[in-house]
Amino acid sequence: MSLVRVQGVTKEYLLGEQVVVALDDITLSIEEGVFMAIAGPSGSGKTTLLNIIGCIDLPTRGQVYIDGREVTGRSADDLADLRARTIGFIFQTFNLFPVLTAAENVEYPLLQLPEIGREERRRRVKKFLRVVGLEKQADHRPNQLSGGQRQRVAIARALAINPRIVLADEPTANLDSRTGSDILALMKQINREYGTTFIFSTHDRRVMAMADRLVRIEDGHVSMLAVRANDQWKSVRTRADGRINNTGKEAA
Repeated sequence: MSLVRVQGVTKEYLLGEQVVVALDDITLSIEEGVFMAIAGPSGSGKTTLLNIIGCIDLPTRGQVYIDGREVTGRSADDLADLRARTIGFIFQTFNLFPVLTAAENVEYPLLQLPEIGREERRRRVKKFLRVVGLEKQADHRPNQLSGGQRQRVAIARALAINPRIVLADEPTANLDSRTGSDILALMKQINREYGTTFIFSTHDRRVMAMADRLVRIEDGHVSMLAVRANDQWKSVRTRADGRINNTGKEAA
């Protein structure tokens, strides 16, 4: 079963009196444990697709399934609970609380989950700050950290809920080349070690080079689906549901 399935999704916006079609009949299926890049030029619809997968935005038409359960049509409270327990987010601008320490920023999403007690929160904060290499900076506030360190805090925060999916929107855009490469290597390591599914919205070639699945979006349409095989990209045909298997062959 696919972890994420997007079926016939269209997203339209009203801009003045004009209807803008951001996504047009997108069908896509994402297996658990992949490191996927959704790539395309600015305005292509890649961030809109990421937001719909993350239940931040709703499609105009079509269905979205997370772990086999349809999420379209759910209430705002249900979607908020799903995001809080299933999906971690990493943003281009880090989105850290400036008045909180690194440890407090990582702990923050756990405070929304009443079943997680104080000791478990502390254990997770310590664990994931260690995973991103920031144990010694736990008491530092964002203005005391470099851009790369802030993004590492954001990664630790995303991981703290033990998400099935991490969505990353242009996570390297505000980082220099070396720091961006280090951050990508860290996320790839986490993907391999924990089996966490990573889905990126990006135009960064470094992200695409590290991905094992590539979706290209142009003018709201999927223009290409590819899997990495023997260190090369292989375009694949898909079924009507957009599913591709791990070999890059047409899904049965």
